[in-house]
Amino acid sequence: MFSWLGTDDRRKKDYKFHEFHSPALEDADFDNKPMVLLVGQYSTGKTSFIRYLLEQDFPGMRIGPEPTTDSFIAVMHGDTEGVIPGNALVVDPKKPFRKLNAFGNAFLNRFVCAQLPNPVLESISVIDTPGILSGEKQRISRGYDFAAVLEWFAERVDRIILLFDAHKLDISDEFSEVIKALKNHEDKIRVVLNKADQIETQQLMRVYGALMWSLGKIVNTPEVIRVYIGSFWSHPLLIPDNRKLFEAEEQDLFKDIQSLPRNAALRKLNDLIKRARLAKVHAYIISSLKKEMPAVFGKENKKKELIASLGDIYKRIEREHQISPGDFPNLKKMQDQLQAQDLNKFQPLKPKLLEAVDDMLANDIAGLMVLVRQEETQRPNAVVKGGAFDGTLDGPFGHGYGEGAGEGIDEAEWVVARDKPAYDEIFYTLSPVNGKVTGANAKKEMVKSKLPNTVLGKIWKLADIDKDGMLDDEEFALANHLIKVKLEGHELPSELPGHLVPPSKRKIAE
Repeated sequence: MFSWLGTDDRRKKDYKFHEFHSPALEDADFDNKPMVLLVGQYSTGKTSFIRYLLEQDFPGMRIGPEPTTDSFIAVMHGDTEGVIPGNALVVDPKKPFRKLNAFGNAFLNRFVCAQLPNPVLESISVIDTPGILSGEKQRISRGYDFAAVLEWFAERVDRIILLFDAHKLDISDEFSEVIKALKNHEDKIRVVLNKADQIETQQLMRVYGALMWSLGKIVNTPEVIRVYIGSFWSHPLLIPDNRKLFEAEEQDLFKDIQSLPRNAALRKLNDLIKRARLAKVHAYIISSLKKEMPAVFGKENKKKELIASLGDIYKRIEREHQISPGDFPNLKKMQDQLQAQDLNKFQPLKPKLLEAVDDMLANDIAGLMVLVRQEETQRPNAVVKGGAFDGTLDGPFGHGYGEGAGEGIDEAEWVVARDKPAYDEIFYTLSPVNGKVTGANAKKEMVKSKLPNTVLGKIWKLADIDKDGMLDDEEFALANHLIKVKLEGHELPSELPGHLVPPSKRKIAE
């Protein structure tokens, strides 16, 4: 499917793209399962979150109030339970971690793969990270570039989950640096405000507001990041007042994670387009620097001058080639990297190569989009299953079970019958003929709910079971019951559930 990738990577070598930015992509980057990266300060519940999803322990798991996870742990599916150390992991061509070798032994000694047979891991892999330090602890050197490792993972994973503890929202310098390293991957980021059952509702509102304010200062995007509130572990809720909120938030987060396998190919294609656009801009930058360098004398002084004025070079390239400012690499990082380079060895601009990249973006990508969509339609059930994802799918503990349109689902008596006497009084004021009220008369009463016509129209379709354009007393009572469901903040069902069908109409419904 991505057979032209090799050509693309050859183009990037002409301008040392992989030395400046990310390493070349390999088959394993496309063949492996979607990955979820968990990031947060120590004791925010990252490891407990994985344990909650899997509903079982995994090798190397340690949980505690102090920094306990001091390693990057890739939790992946395997036929047998075990641990693969980092140095062995980065030489395995079937794993997407080979390029992590560049971070050296200080990192590889703290990188392991925990394998275990678990149904959740048949669809996704999860990366647990060391707790981000705060206070005095963050002064202790890790021995490797922690933010750079996270940036490497961020580029390759499908979802980044930032976890915060509702009790300590202080964002340390290291955490702030990490969040900035995740820039350009905002579309992958989701935020979880964890351990929210341990504080009262009023305090929770304040904590949520403080978190949004703190994130807004660091992330610096006009869009508001999605924050999920809850307690993602299997312990009893300390303060159960917000149970319904936590259930709804958990279901939303689970749906987001469950969609990853279905959207994995599209995400990889999206990341590939980002790389191609960055490679094109990189070629313009490198060739511009090459063009300005003298052939013989004054090379070092000219190099310093060009690096100092790189911002102006960015603006000139942006103007000349109509390139968006968002496609350029980080200015400060690029200046630092150029210090160690011999600018005279850079390649001049090769228009044919850039034309080939443009052709790829305009034509090859369009063809791939069609193939990806076809692949998605052939795999409609590609969702994460097992573990916590199956815990609330069916039965009385599913989200919303017995509420809204689901009220009375397990009762022998028709639930609408409870309020039917009150609805009947209204029904007989609407001049029924042969036991039925017309649509016009029913409308006069239904619009008193102040619900939009689109909603009332849906309620009418659900309530008019025999489809004769009129409502008898049972259908009218059902319509009012559905209005009540909607006014209480619940969603209407797409089809009328069996328990809401009036007893006298159940043969018609069948």
